[in-house]
Amino acid sequence: MTAYKSPDFNERAAAARAAKQKALEQLRSKPAPDPAVVAARLAAQAAREAAAAEQRAARQAEKEAAKAAKAAAAEAAGAKEAAAAPLTEAELKAARDARYAARKARKR
Repeated sequence: MTAYKSPDFNERAAAARAAKQKALEQLRSKPAPDPAVVAARLAAQAAREAAAAEQRAARQAEKEAAKAAKAAAAEAAGAKEAAAAPLTEAELKAARDARYAARKARKR
């Protein structure tokens, strides 16, 4: 029984060339795609892209509507706050004194 003989560079290069040539021949022998099938694939791709664009537009519109609603709510809250009369010095002092008393009561 003979020992294993590792292939030298020339043998490896020849094997690589042969494999490349075989792959090229297989590629050349492959039939051309049917134009009807290609057209159907392109139409399906266009339909998918249109549906995706429609979904993106719907999401964008939804985001804009939510943003507008949030802005309107903030504006309404700001208007309500502005409409409330500002507290007088006496009212501010009474609120501060109430907080102070509550804090002292908690410590006891």
